[in-house]
Amino acid sequence: MGKRHLLLMTLGLLIFQSSTLAQNWVEYEGESGPGKGRHILFIASDHEYRGEETCPAIARIMAQRFGFKCTVLFGQTPQGLIKPGSSNIPGIDAIDDADMVFLFLRFVKPNDQWMAKFESYLQRGGPILGLRTTTHAFNGIEGKYAKYNYDYNGANGFVGGFGRQILGETWNPSLGAGHYGSNHKYATAMNVVPRQANHPIMAGVEDMHTMAGAYSAVPMPDSVILANNQVLSSMQVGAEPLTNKKPQPAAWVRNYKIPSGKEGRVFCTTQGASEDILSEGFRRMVVNATLWCMGMEKEIKADADVSFVGPYNPTTFSFKPSITDAKPSDIQGWDTPILKSKN
Repeated sequence: MGKRHLLLMTLGLLIFQSSTLAQNWVEYEGESGPGKGRHILFIASDHEYRGEETCPAIARIMAQRFGFKCTVLFGQTPQGLIKPGSSNIPGIDAIDDADMVFLFLRFVKPNDQWMAKFESYLQRGGPILGLRTTTHAFNGIEGKYAKYNYDYNGANGFVGGFGRQILGETWNPSLGAGHYGSNHKYATAMNVVPRQANHPIMAGVEDMHTMAGAYSAVPMPDSVILANNQVLSSMQVGAEPLTNKKPQPAAWVRNYKIPSGKEGRVFCTTQGASEDILSEGFRRMVVNATLWCMGMEKEIKADADVSFVGPYNPTTFSFKPSITDAKPSDIQGWDTPILKSKN
């Protein structure tokens, strides 16, 4: 076999491998901006609230508007189709050089190799942002990483698992962490806590109307509450508040530190469904929080462009998946719809 033939075969194999790998996750990379040279890893796998729509939409904004490299991982079938809520989440090696991890998870149980990578990130104090059900990200993990389960009993001092110990709250209705406003019946307004109006994350944030029902929460005592929720009497913007539902914490920041690890910044909000980010105020808060988590407060501008990049027409959240035939590669680039079934 000649050298030229061998070279062509090698190049062909590399191209094939590259195209195969590209189907397992999606990457967006901006050309310029304060985030140039920094990498944000998004991980989306929840069963209900369309994190597979929220995460790539925010990733595109952070990439094109701010210059970051953004990698988005998804729960998938063995065949590489996006499967919301799946514990099979390819591409975790990307966490090795991530400057930030942005999570939308619910009750997943990745294998030990996946969790080892994830824990290594926590040990270096990497910034974490969690939306909605990420307070109960992990469930059913056995063995070494069982302490990350949302209901871990604290045998080794990690009560409430990842949610409580890292984000600041888990899912435990008996202790005040659960549903507070009925889904599909009552929308949720979010209001900035007056004494936190000058916090960098709240710069330019107004009129946050989110479609998902409210959660109640009692964040860890070292948390700083930035915004409270208000259950509304309907799904309409500007609907009257329900007077029997007092405001509850809905967005907060804190620092975390796991044993033998470094300290890292956290932002968590109990909202974040794909329709929630249609609210410019809520979307701006999430964008600002992403910058704040990385210590980039000086880059937060109250009038920064946080508009969507490319078509974004989210589906209403439901336990019934909105897509069953989509691959990550279907939303590569700036102009592909997020996400649209082929059926």
